[in-house]
Amino acid sequence: MQVDPRAPELVTQDFVAMLNASRMCVLVHDAATKNILWANPAACEMLEWSVAELRPLKAHHMSSTARQYDRVIGRAWLQEAVEKGTNSIEWHYRSRTGRVIPTEAIAIRVELAQGTAVMVQFRDIEREQEVEQELRRTASYMDALAHRTSTIALMLDRAGVLRFATDTALEVIGADSGQPLGPLERYGTLRLAGRPVSWPEVLDRADPVTTVQLAVTAAEEPVWLEGSLERLQETGGDALLMILHDVSGRVRADLRRERELQQENYLARYHAMGDMAMAIAHELGQPLAAAGNFLGGAARHAASLAAAGEAAAKHVTFGIDSAVRQIDRASAIVAALRAFVGHLEHVRQVADLGDIVAECLYFVRLRADAAGVAVVVREHPGPVPVRCERVLTGQVVLNFCFNAIDEVAACDPERREIVLTTRAEGGEGVLTVEDRGRGLPRDPFAESFTSKEHGSGIGLALSHRIITRQHGRIWAEPRDGGGSRFGFALPLAELHGE
Repeated sequence: MQVDPRAPELVTQDFVAMLNASRMCVLVHDAATKNILWANPAACEMLEWSVAELRPLKAHHMSSTARQYDRVIGRAWLQEAVEKGTNSIEWHYRSRTGRVIPTEAIAIRVELAQGTAVMVQFRDIEREQEVEQELRRTASYMDALAHRTSTIALMLDRAGVLRFATDTALEVIGADSGQPLGPLERYGTLRLAGRPVSWPEVLDRADPVTTVQLAVTAAEEPVWLEGSLERLQETGGDALLMILHDVSGRVRADLRRERELQQENYLARYHAMGDMAMAIAHELGQPLAAAGNFLGGAARHAASLAAAGEAAAKHVTFGIDSAVRQIDRASAIVAALRAFVGHLEHVRQVADLGDIVAECLYFVRLRADAAGVAVVVREHPGPVPVRCERVLTGQVVLNFCFNAIDEVAACDPERREIVLTTRAEGGEGVLTVEDRGRGLPRDPFAESFTSKEHGSGIGLALSHRIITRQHGRIWAEPRDGGGSRFGFALPLAELHGE
């Protein structure tokens, strides 16, 4: 007999066979009495009763003893299905051996040949509940880990976009948990083996794990992080886990040791130069004196020529006078250098800072004119007597000026100007040299002494040594409006009874 014209191949026995083969448990209840009429093999296997044993049983015989599974509640649930056509519930059945089985049950009203019935389909969801509880516990653990751990953990996708970060990580990288986190490279610079790299390069190295560093620049002082980046295989490699720890202290210590090593190397070079300077000063004294004598004779000969009416004599005289001036200056420097390198610790000389500047201006303007640089001098209204070694302090002034001229020589013409200023202030005589060049990327007296491509740093190093050994201060600072300002201060002589 055909039971469904849409499937002429199926007959009544086929539907019974399908219900018997189904792993979904099925119970059929009489709509009026709620008595069990039939159960498929899957229901019998789960409840551990045969159909004949199930038929006389009531709800309390085959349900959990908890109050929410009382017989009255079960009958009401079945009756609602009769009235509305369908109803669902989570119902805990109890097997013959007493095992309580949580199920998801659906009751459907069906019209049978002998009257209305309710077909209940249910399945064991105990394992699903266990998995759900485990997931909830895992989510709880992850939440606690995210909010309470000190671990810096980041989850990223293949594009390098942050998908999750622990609270500690958010604080370190300076991100807002209420906003989309965006690409990791927004917060700092990725590094491999100490060199900056891009995210694709790091991603290629994560096969499945690689070490990585991250320099976070959100804070005033960079934070250095180090750890690993691991490609999570369970996600098909589309998710990556980065675990980092703060190594800023170690990095700063390494940088400090590197600076100390540079300083030690500089001091070693400085002491070697001291020995060389003593030797040079000793050896140069005689040739300089001889050159002065020869130039003196040439000057007298030029004077004789001038008296005889030779027109070119005045040019020769000018050149000789200029050479003599340079040799006198060199002789004074050599003498001062011999005294200075020879452990000059107590300066007895007093000089006017304005006079020192005046002596240096001839040489400064020679250098400035050749470079097209204007020299502006702003002198203190009166004398500025300071306790110092006059010639060597003048060398510091020259070094400041020459550096400033070199700095602005390559600038636009309107910026080619240096300003020398002297003043008495707070018991000190102060000199500053300002320029409108590129400015200072760092303090040259705190790290290296030069940023010149071909410089040795000796000029600033010796300037620092000269001023500090005379109980003065020396500094470099950015100038308002661009450029830099170098300066030094020496004690005023009046403070010591001069």
